[in-house]
Amino acid sequence: MADGGLDRIDRRILEIVQEDASLTVNELAEAVALSQNACWRRLKRLEDEGYILKRVALVDPVKLGSAMVVFVTVRAAEHSDEWLAAFAGAVRTIPEVVEFYRMSGEVDYLLKLRVKDIAAYDGVYRRLIKAVRLLDISSAFAMEEMKFTTAVPIAL
Repeated sequence: MADGGLDRIDRRILEIVQEDASLTVNELAEAVALSQNACWRRLKRLEDEGYILKRVALVDPVKLGSAMVVFVTVRAAEHSDEWLAAFAGAVRTIPEVVEFYRMSGEVDYLLKLRVKDIAAYDGVYRRLIKAVRLLDISSAFAMEEMKFTTAVPIAL
């Protein structure tokens, strides 16, 4: 969705709620110098128009036992609608897969996993190779998370 209909205040609201969606409408209104009603109307419009997809809580993966990040690259054994449907369906059933992309270039698919350890990753690996025929699957384990954000950059 193009952002041509957003003014400076809309963009600021989006920046703020990406950082803390738990703010009350009153707190948000104060931060963007609007009345509570005007701020609520803008927030509702941003939701109705699909700029705000949903509001979620970010949890600590370390405390929940999913500290290890694994990036998995997959090269498909074939390129058909049936194969893709089977592969995508299998990937979507694996909760450890937190991101899933179809790529251009040498790699066909990129998956980001959050797992407890190597054994947990091996379980995911086995599920993937059992689901469909793959040409190649390769994994890279993140040694350190240098930057993490869920915020989409918004030009003010």
